[in-house]
Amino acid sequence: MVTGAPVAAALVWTPAEARAAHEQVEKAAAAAKPFTPKFFKPNEYAMVSILVDLIIPRDERSGSATDAGVPQFMDFMMIDQPRRQVAMRGGLAMIDRLAVGRLGKRFTAASDAQRRQLLDEIAYTSNPDRGLSQAIVFFSSFRDLTASGFWSTKMGIADLQYQGNVFVSEWNGCPAPALKHLGVAND
Repeated sequence: MVTGAPVAAALVWTPAEARAAHEQVEKAAAAAKPFTPKFFKPNEYAMVSILVDLIIPRDERSGSATDAGVPQFMDFMMIDQPRRQVAMRGGLAMIDRLAVGRLGKRFTAASDAQRRQLLDEIAYTSNPDRGLSQAIVFFSSFRDLTASGFWSTKMGIADLQYQGNVFVSEWNGCPAPALKHLGVAND
């Protein structure tokens, strides 16, 4: 059953879906109620919270993925997109099985260093280990969903230092150094 999971997980969320998810998260935050996942089981939600913070940790510029509400965003996306549920559950279970097999303990019980060591094995699509190919595809998709969740929040937009649509009175085309870097010419 897990074999189809990475393919389903690789589907892309639309900007409208991301906005709807964040509106839901903001409504829950405004209600000041503790968040209760509707899709994730408690052990899965704990794992998601750890994973997203390993992907986007708190730094000097902004908070972490959990600070931005990414686990809640993912929970909403799973409820809103039932065809992705099997992929998410299967992928999380696969990472947990890898942790048990390599570390002798569940992912949530592992130390930070052990978790990072495990994720280093599945974080790169260039890893030639065919036995990890499904975990690599799932983690890539999970990382993309984490990024989509984070950088579509107010915190993520501030982290990017996005200035919004700015009026440009005169457009002279792409700057020459950028064109040179891309190996194209301005005709």
